[in-house]
Amino acid sequence: MEKEKTDKKDHILDIAEKVFSDLGYDGASTRLISGEANVNMAMLNYYFGSKEGLFIAVFERKTNDFKALLQNILEDESLNSWQKLEQCTDKYLDRVFENRCFHKLVNREVSLSNHPEINAKISDILMVNIREFKKVMQEGIDDGSFFKDADIDLSIITIFGTKNFIINMPKVASQMLENDVQQEDFLQATMKPRMKTYLKRILKSYLVIEHDRTDS
Repeated sequence: MEKEKTDKKDHILDIAEKVFSDLGYDGASTRLISGEANVNMAMLNYYFGSKEGLFIAVFERKTNDFKALLQNILEDESLNSWQKLEQCTDKYLDRVFENRCFHKLVNREVSLSNHPEINAKISDILMVNIREFKKVMQEGIDDGSFFKDADIDLSIITIFGTKNFIINMPKVASQMLENDVQQEDFLQATMKPRMKTYLKRILKSYLVIEHDRTDS
């Protein structure tokens, strides 16, 4: 029974994520989402309470899933600090390219939303995984493998900002790269590995003390 309940909630969240991504918060409605999910309004309201509750639940699910993945990497004692950051960066980009619609939704609602209370909640949710990246970078500083004066905040902005440019400014990015960044084959086969290589080289050259470097 509990699994059935979880499956039903996940199904509603899957549909809600797609509808919110397509229409934005203001353009979507719980009635439309319940219809698309083939559930009645009473069930949707029982699980999530309101459109805002459903919207926040979409973000919390994504964030919690990724937080668990990052924490598994951080707790792996067989990895050094650089290897942990390398894996976190790889996993982050994998997630981005698997679900670009969600990341467009994030950008739209955080930067353009007319709902400051919802915006604040989303920002708090997104900070959960930013803090996980901070932990692994701080670990590298504390164990002496990263430079003591490394700017952790700007290092994280480099990761997220590069992603934002490619995903949220596709026309400009496509002109720069002379390829359509909205074309799935190009994104998966070319852009994702290119971004992984670029970001890891940038981070490694900036963070890792020379004598601690090893080929990845």
